[in-house]
Amino acid sequence: MLLAVDIGNTNITYGLISEVGVVLGTFRITTKMPRTSDEFGMSLMSFLNSLHAEVTDIKDVIISSVVPKIMYAFTNSIRKYLLIEPMIVGPGIKTGISIKTESPKELGADKIVDAAAVYNTYGGNALILDFGTATTYDYIDENGTFLYSCISPGIEISANALWSQAAKLPEVEIQKPATILSKNTINSMQAGIVYGYIGQVEYIIKQFKKELNKPDMKVIATGGLGKIIYKETTMIDVYDPDLVFKGMKVIYDKNKTNE
Repeated sequence: MLLAVDIGNTNITYGLISEVGVVLGTFRITTKMPRTSDEFGMSLMSFLNSLHAEVTDIKDVIISSVVPKIMYAFTNSIRKYLLIEPMIVGPGIKTGISIKTESPKELGADKIVDAAAVYNTYGGNALILDFGTATTYDYIDENGTFLYSCISPGIEISANALWSQAAKLPEVEIQKPATILSKNTINSMQAGIVYGYIGQVEYIIKQFKKELNKPDMKVIATGGLGKIIYKETTMIDVYDPDLVFKGMKVIYDKNKTNE
């Protein structure tokens, strides 16, 4: 089996993937808490135990990371606890995606992994929405070329800004109220946060389709809070929570084949 690790700004997510690409289970821990390699190693062991998997079941490891400062401790945990040298998504690795932005080196590993997953699973001419710490909108064409990107504050960042900057507004759960016609502060905030974010998402999708003249563009969403928005709009075609793991499996297979 393949252990895939997605290190994002908010969470680190482990995914255990079978040889045929089935995601057998996932496990999430926070990124922002400082940890030693042993602490990372123990979280890995807890994940494997929860799936009744053994260390010897893990044949290889691939990591996608946008947080360089924890990579030393994390990669050491893989070496110490799994006795494996992990594959890192980065420069020189084969992805099947051609990048034609102005500054390809600025592109995060998470974007490349998502693009590889979408192109291999759903095909090109696709807009990829990743609802993470930031919400990213990335376009790949029919040939698997990464061309354009748009980045906005994530829904949690937007919500945190609202109650942290307004002294009398409380922290609320991010959920869609039954109606936008709210009569209390909590529902008013929830309505503004969620309905407002739906409006942003729909407008950005429309603008991509308009400026590219691609009305038939596929729209694929992923990321934790994506499921909230996906249920409330007809403009997202697919919500795929395992997109990052599918992308890492694609990239892993391309590089193992070409060793």
